[in-house]
Amino acid sequence: MTSARPQDRRALLRRMFDAAIAAAQPALCLPPHLPAPPKGRTVVIGAGKASAAMARAFEDHWTGPVERLSGLVITRYGYDVPCRHIEIVQAAHPVPDAAGLAAAERVRALVSGLTADDLVIALISGGGSSLLVAPGEGLTLADKQQVNAALLRSGASIGEMNCVRRHLSALKGGRLAALCHPARVVTLLISDVPGDDPIDIASGPTVADPTTCADALAIVARYGIALPDNVRALLESGRGESVKPGDARLAGVETRLITAPQMALEAAAQVVRDAGLTPHILGDSLEGEARDVGKTLAGIARQVVLHGQPFTPPCVLLSGGETTVTIRGDGRGGRNVECLLALGVALDGLPGIHALAGDTDGVDGIEEIAGACLTPDSLARAWALGLHPRTSLDRNDGHGFFQALGDSVITGPTLTNVNDFRAIVIDR
Repeated sequence: MTSARPQDRRALLRRMFDAAIAAAQPALCLPPHLPAPPKGRTVVIGAGKASAAMARAFEDHWTGPVERLSGLVITRYGYDVPCRHIEIVQAAHPVPDAAGLAAAERVRALVSGLTADDLVIALISGGGSSLLVAPGEGLTLADKQQVNAALLRSGASIGEMNCVRRHLSALKGGRLAALCHPARVVTLLISDVPGDDPIDIASGPTVADPTTCADALAIVARYGIALPDNVRALLESGRGESVKPGDARLAGVETRLITAPQMALEAAAQVVRDAGLTPHILGDSLEGEARDVGKTLAGIARQVVLHGQPFTPPCVLLSGGETTVTIRGDGRGGRNVECLLALGVALDGLPGIHALAGDTDGVDGIEEIAGACLTPDSLARAWALGLHPRTSLDRNDGHGFFQALGDSVITGPTLTNVNDFRAIVIDR
């Protein structure tokens, strides 16, 4: 049995989180993946929370002639990074806005009229689904906003949400790469999705899509999502079909995954080893309802404490992935604080356990709060303040709960995004 001061464990948790974020910084992971300069022009396009930082890293390490370099990438408000040759445009996330719509049209214009001597660098990261907004045939921005908001509330997985998004877009599901033909396209990806499937990172604007409009309709029906009439008509008619595998326009497309959740977890694991503890990575792609994942993690932690199985304490349990939240309450929440609060409720003050859950992009839900920390006395402190932990969970009020305790984790814009990070330190 070991003991540690709570402040020491909080500091260790934060060092792990910071290491995970640092490992996913574009300045570190992008340069080794740059292709050779082309004979013709180089056009840089992109979308995502990390796209501006990726553009800066590209400029800092590009060896081609800058007079033949141009580009535009779209990032979330507050995530811009100054660049010299690539324009950075900011737009809304997670629900798209008019700024994103206008920027997407400009991206479309940039890749028109290219030749086989030209090179397109696509910088794609999490958040691109909302930022690269280009409504499909007959749809409006309002249609996309309505469907996107409904998907976010539904509890659908990120793969399911992005399947629907791909079939309502003029650029996703391989369509952007098809517009670049016959130029060579190299896509540099930062994964924020379980399994790291390129089709689900920003809804796959530069990769072929094997899913169909029928698949999108099945997802809509599964979650009882109400669609505007013109949206349903687009899907039912098949006019929203995406670019399929084998399409000749995508023959010159190359996709390179430059960093992913597993790499971030491995960086955190090294911090744990340096602290003299044993890390155990449970998985980089845990999915499901956030509160259910929290309860499951609590069950594992309890087994470690009470029976030394499957791991012997002291140790640290690490995991990543992207959970979902079916919104039923009126609280201020996000999937990470929902998971953490469910973990705390299930542990019910079990001694010797400290935890952190946060989004590596610095935003959990729609709040500028990355996540929170949980300590063995979190529930007792909450009760002393008149907070009811289970009621807060039922209201989807994770941010309200942890902020009242002073346990929110705030990073500011991290300029990257490799999904959720969870760490549980078990001392006995």
